[in-house]
Amino acid sequence: MYCKGYITGSGWASYKENGTVCGIKLPEGLKESDKLPEPIYTPSTKAEIGDHDENISYEQSVEYLEKRFPGKGEEYASKLRDYTIAIYKKCADYALTKGIIIADTKFEFGLDENGNIVVGDEMLTPDSSRFWPLEGYEAGHGQPSFDKQFARDWLKSNEGHNWTLPQDIVDKTIDKYLQGYELLTGKPL
Repeated sequence: MYCKGYITGSGWASYKENGTVCGIKLPEGLKESDKLPEPIYTPSTKAEIGDHDENISYEQSVEYLEKRFPGKGEEYASKLRDYTIAIYKKCADYALTKGIIIADTKFEFGLDENGNIVVGDEMLTPDSSRFWPLEGYEAGHGQPSFDKQFARDWLKSNEGHNWTLPQDIVDKTIDKYLQGYELLTGKPL
């Protein structure tokens, strides 16, 4: 489940094309990296290893969950939406006090033995979120980051890499992760 507080990445591409992100109509006139009036919830299905998660609408998430958990689709979908937005808001507010914008993030949930929704995997990591420095933030273009975007950008702009990063790109990515960690925690790792 994704929560987007800023318009960037594939959401920005979709918005430029038709004014929506995952079928959610957004205000006209947004610029790349703009803060959204309110965070949006964009559910997805979990992909097989190596594939990308598939974005779906809220209504599709209800149907998806109803097929797997008869009588629980609407309940689970609404709880997942509410939990995702609440966790994002709380963490994004905290990160701002430390000089970091959490532009968007992904949560993975599961059910415990009693049918309660629980966090199922990584949460708010540089691999599942976009972390931007608050200092120097300016909408209208891409932002520097403390996450995997640096490595992703290198892969997109360099052909023939066979998904192998050169050591200097690996080192710079690690440095970015560590900078974000130190800002959030106030201490080195």
